Amino acid sequence: MDTPASICGHSAPSTAAMAMAAPDGALTGWSPGAQLLLGYSAAEAVGRPAAALLAARLPASARKRLAGQHDWLGRVVLRHRDGHWVECGLRARPLPTGDGRAGWLLEATPLPEDEDRETDPLRHWAFDQSQFALAIFDTEGRFLRINEPMARQLAATEQEVRGLRITEHMTDPAFQAPEQCVDRVAAAGEPEHSEHYVRVPGEPHPHAWIAHFAPLKDPAGRVHGVQLAALDFTEQAVARERLALINEASRRIGSTLDITRTAQELAEVAVPRLADLAAVDLLAFIDRGDEPPSGPLSGPVTMHRTALASIVKIPESLVRPGKATTYPRFSPPAECLATGRPAAYEMTDSAMARWATHDPARAARIRDLGAHSMMVAPIQARGVTLGIVLFARSQRPEPYVPDDILLAEEITARAAVCIDNARRYTRERTTAVTLQRTLLPLKMPDQAAVEIASRYLPAGGGAGVGGDWFDVIPLSGARVALVVGDVVGHGVQASATMGRLRTAVRTLADIDLPPDELLTHLDDVVTRTCAEAGPTEGIGAAAEIAGGLGATCLYAIYDPVSQGCRLARAGHPLPVVVGLDGTVDLLDLPAGPPLGLGGLPFEAAEVDLPEGSLLALYTDGLIEFRGRDIDEGIDALRHALTQPAASLDALCDAVLARLLPDRPDDIALLVARTRALPADQVATWDLPSDPAVVAQARTNASQRLAAWGLDELAFTTELVVSELVTNAIRYGQPPIQLRLIHDRRVICEVSDASDSSPHLRRARVFDEGGRGLMLVAQFAQRWGVRHVAQGKTIWAEMHGPAC
Repeated sequence: MDTPASICGHSAPSTAAMAMAAPDGALTGWSPGAQLLLGYSAAEAVGRPAAALLAARLPASARKRLAGQHDWLGRVVLRHRDGHWVECGLRARPLPTGDGRAGWLLEATPLPEDEDRETDPLRHWAFDQSQFALAIFDTEGRFLRINEPMARQLAATEQEVRGLRITEHMTDPAFQAPEQCVDRVAAAGEPEHSEHYVRVPGEPHPHAWIAHFAPLKDPAGRVHGVQLAALDFTEQAVARERLALINEASRRIGSTLDITRTAQELAEVAVPRLADLAAVDLLAFIDRGDEPPSGPLSGPVTMHRTALASIVKIPESLVRPGKATTYPRFSPPAECLATGRPAAYEMTDSAMARWATHDPARAARIRDLGAHSMMVAPIQARGVTLGIVLFARSQRPEPYVPDDILLAEEITARAAVCIDNARRYTRERTTAVTLQRTLLPLKMPDQAAVEIASRYLPAGGGAGVGGDWFDVIPLSGARVALVVGDVVGHGVQASATMGRLRTAVRTLADIDLPPDELLTHLDDVVTRTCAEAGPTEGIGAAAEIAGGLGATCLYAIYDPVSQGCRLARAGHPLPVVVGLDGTVDLLDLPAGPPLGLGGLPFEAAEVDLPEGSLLALYTDGLIEFRGRDIDEGIDALRHALTQPAASLDALCDAVLARLLPDRPDDIALLVARTRALPADQVATWDLPSDPAVVAQARTNASQRLAAWGLDELAFTTELVVSELVTNAIRYGQPPIQLRLIHDRRVICEVSDASDSSPHLRRARVFDEGGRGLMLVAQFAQRWGVRHVAQGKTIWAEMHGPAC
């Protein structure tokens, strides 16, 4: 029969420790060998509970066998009379008493450590000399053995922890995870691998540990214990964490071209993995859009707090985003800007003490924050210094080390490029917006044909300013032209192209071209613009235009006398009309091609717009953007235009609020409510082609001016009427018509059926003719010729005090 010693791998001594126990566990017998092993005499031992001699509870497997009154053989740790622990091999044999119960014969043999090391030294050398921290647990998760590295980490000897579970020695909740790993491995017999970030008793700060838990099995596969091998991989974990932080900085910083948002992303990436608080301060030239300062920055520096992030509540005294902050010349932030190099400080450093002495207010803020160390890194990109980043630690106890400075420099450098990109984009966008708004109407012209409200909004996000525009152009005969157009692309180039097209439209409108003819000429302008572009640029522009994406335009002329509106479009969205009864319709206009294709015709359509009708012209950015169908956009626009509004300006605001929550593209919106001239403000006479009728025409005009209370314009108007009617009779063809319109000015129009146009020339001394138009040009405020389907109309405007 095997003895306990042989089972445990040792030779038995000559005298074994024997004891007997009653069924209730009380000792009833005690041998001299037992006294020699544990130091208790027979008188002291008999009557004591046998379990009181155990330094650690028996494993569950042992308790189960003993409860079933079966033999058990295994290792136990007993407590000597003087307090130290004795590791033994123990065999328990049941002694039936005849009443169904059993007493016990206990035989313990000490395990001589020195002899065991001599017979099998390699096994102990491997355990004791391992660089890993090693521990062996029984199946109850209690320490049995630890080596010297583990003893240093636990800050305890093997004797002090033997028989304790992990959380009985280290009560921090973080140690529940490795303890649970030991229990699972003991129960399942499968190894586990885990990582833990905890502070063990033998270290002042938390460390990262790789722990490998392996079951210890006998040849039959039964688990008798668990081995733990722990390796401190803090340096590797820190390096991995730094690489992860750099990767996260590359992914998160610069998601937009907004300076403030980019700075906030930098601060949020740094907290809490690098700092408990991070603040980004940028130089003032960035907000002003100025050129960066040249040379090194020296002396006191004023910056703007742009971003702030913290894991703790930020003290009220700390400078908030949007506020200015000044750093004295000798302060660490100012020195960082002057040298262009990052640096780390502890609050006890002389530089920090000097700063606190000369800036007590800031020293108080730092005390409120509870920071113990700080790091400053410059924000530099493309040779330009943009500002600094302040990193501070208050909750994490470890100070900044050189590797932290390198990490701060790396993520700040990546963020600096993004901030500089945002700065450049903001500056270019500001320039484009300024150019765009300068090229758009600064104020609405003085006209009485329609009531006008308009809006232009540059694109949100990173798209930038585009080429959308609108215009309101007064025309002859109290008419007005309404224009909306869109040039493909964004930026200064699109704005400049828009300005060229708007100028071309105004020039063509001045010669009173009808909408379809005006778009034909404008199409030629765009075609020439593409031809004038460089070889590469011209190909791209031609490709865009060929795809229908070059430029679009809608041109409308409204006449308040006839209350008719003539419109034509070049690839532009259909206008919307709200009638007097509240009905909303899309005007069915012929679909002209986009500008720049060349050679394709444009057609005009004429509609009646009674006084009070609402006409809405817009660019496609109002109704089209990703995620919304164009029909949904049109329906939303129709619904918004029918909502009650105090004014047209309020109506424009309501339309934009409903259709453009995110403003994905730039838009132009022009809303016009039609007016009509009263019949008593228009006088028309059909004239025969007879020179004798000129005098009667002058009389009719004079009488009408008197009825309007404009006698002071009688002489000028009679002169203009006389010259224009005479020219029509002499050089034109019947029918001839004279019309006076009393709008904000007096307009005199003479129409005939001839297509020939008069030319202004200077008459020589002996010429009998050629002075008529010279007189008209001298006495009229404006004059001109417009062609109609059959003939022409010569008009002149006279301004007077009553007009």
